[in-house]
Amino acid sequence: MRTVTQVLLSFSLIAILSGCGFQLRGDYQLPESLESIRLQSNVSKELAYQMEQRLVHSGINVSKNSSYQLALLSDKLERRTLSLFESGQVAEYELLYQVSYQLLKDNQVIVERTAEVARDYQDDPNFALAKTREREMLVNEMRAEASRIILQQIVSELSQ
Repeated sequence: MRTVTQVLLSFSLIAILSGCGFQLRGDYQLPESLESIRLQSNVSKELAYQMEQRLVHSGINVSKNSSYQLALLSDKLERRTLSLFESGQVAEYELLYQVSYQLLKDNQVIVERTAEVARDYQDDPNFALAKTREREMLVNEMRAEASRIILQQIVSELSQ
């Protein structure tokens, strides 16, 4: 009896969550018109790769023959000092990663935006090599997050 109650409760919860529009992060309701897209990139190879993988993982075919084109125009990484040690050395940085992009359909601009991702990280001059590696990992995570934001903005714009 208890198992039946748990199963019914689970199905009820699933029905309620799906009825209110709840979705897992990164799970998009793609517009039917967005079956394929052409990717043009003037940015880092790493971001272009992340974006292509995100599109493919979401079920969008990356093709050269598509009416939609995603143009990654520029990417920029800025570093700003947030705090200092008593000695004057930097203790904490903020990294800001910006990607400008356009979505075109039949060579007409539909969307032109900039996606931004910000992260803080602590620096320690005593562990310079480890902190350099940590910064590289953080930048890679920021690229992945930027590609997720870009796809989310595109899907949102085309779903309106």
